[in-house]
Order: sequence, then C-alpha cells, then structure tokens
Amino acid sequence: MKRILVPTDFSEQAENALKVALKIANKHNSEIFVLHSMEMPLHLATSSDSGSLPESLFFIKLAEKRFIDLRQKPYLNGITLNEAIGHNEIYEDIEEACKKNNIDLIVMGSNGASGFKEMFVGSNTEKVVRTSKIPVLVIKNNHQEFDIKDFVFATDFSEEGRIALRKAQSFAEKVGARMHLLFVNTPAGFKTSAQAQEIMENFVRGMAVENYTLNIYNDTAVEKGILNFAKHINAQLIGMGTHGRKGISHFFNGSISEDMVNHANMPVITFKI
Repeated sequence: MKRILVPTDFSEQAENALKVALKIANKHNSEIFVLHSMEMPLHLATSSDSGSLPESLFFIKLAEKRFIDLRQKPYLNGITLNEAIGHNEIYEDIEEACKKNNIDLIVMGSNGASGFKEMFVGSNTEKVVRTSKIPVLVIKNNHQEFDIKDFVFATDFSEEGRIALRKAQSFAEKVGARMHLLFVNTPAGFKTSAQAQEIMENFVRGMAVENYTLNIYNDTAVEKGILNFAKHINAQLIGMGTHGRKGISHFFNGSISEDMVNHANMPVITFKI
C-alpha cells in the first residue's frame, strides 16, 4: 500500500477518509494522492463554446481555493499531498488517477444512501465500488485510531470468490489483521453445519491462507448476518468481493457489497472479482 488515493468533495465524510488514509500512510510509508472531481453544470462540462471558458475557470479556481483551505487543516501540518482536479464522472477520474499513479488502495468517505436515492441514483462511493479494479476502503465515521485486528471477510465460498480472498488475504497481512471467513446461513439457502463446514474447508484448501478462522452464522438475510457477526466479535472491518454489476442486472439483482457500503456503520473494504 505504497500509493493511496483519496477522492474528496471537501465534505466531513471525505475528511474522515483522508484522516484514515494518513494513519495507514504513516504505518506503511505511503504516498497520498487527493483527487477532486469538479461538479460543473452540464452545459459547461459538455460545451465547446469559448464563451463558457470564464465560467469553467471559476469552478477550477474554486476547487483550487478549497484545496488551499484543506491544506490549512492542523492534521495536515507537514504532510505532503499530491493533488489533482478531475473533469469527468468521479469513477472515470478515479480510474484514470489509479492508472496514472499506480494506486494500491482507494479510501473514500460516505454517509450512505437509502430509499429512492439508493435505488435510482446511488452514492458516488457505490459507483466507485461497482467499477474499481483497485480495493476500495469506505469510511463512515471519524476514527481516532485505525488499528485493524479482526477483519471479517464474507463470501459465498464459490470458485470465483477465491479471487477476492487472495486480495483480502494480502490486505490482512499488510495491516496485521486476523481474518474471519464468514458463511452466512439463511433460510433461503440453508445448509447444515456439516455442509457449510465442508464448503468452507474446500474453499480454503490449497490457498495457503494464514491467521484466519472459519465461521458459520445463522440469520434471516446475508447482509444482517454479516453485520451481526461483525458486531458479535467486535471486528473493526468488513471485507467483501464485488462483481461490479451494471445496468439492468444491477437494478434487479443488486450487490451485497454495495448494500454493505450503504448500510454498514463500520469501515468496509471491497475487492473486485
């Protein structure tokens, strides 16, 4: 985790993410890249008219001023930030920044989304989780400390879930966390304890996973099971793989990882499958 990207809209949630990114950077001697995607009015973003240039410059100058104000924050005293301003959709700017700067981890703030907004619009963080090939760590609150000791990794233990597990294992090793692999047993897909145990053991066989536990938790829904188990063991982080569904598939099927990003009150990290 030598290069960390923090997208910002200069909100309180974005600052919470930046503070966590700084704590990670201090432990791993990482560089911090801060990206602001400008939210210009549509007619300016799409216009080729030279007459709109003064208005566009106004938004650029406003973003630069907000970066100046950010650097005055006491917690950034003596810290070097690599700053950039994007001009496209946030997920496009992030993808470009990740490629350009060889980013290892994205840390984003979020206050979640719910109801109509969640279904039809979704949060910017959710869009990034859905599209990013780089692990995304989502921060909801201000953390005085960010010391991950117990890391819940929830999976359906399918073959493709091994891809996310490898990435999760690498992250857990870097932060020195014990990983708790979780099988949520629900009425809709009920397995006996013996069946679930066999599924989990087959899943990790040959994966060279270290410092982990296998866990079965019964609940009425997968999302509730993940949250309740994490609370039960007092975990500091929830991790999941994400398929990055788009379009009609996403609308009807949704994604547990995106639901967790929206609804969990603790940090969530996602790994692209």
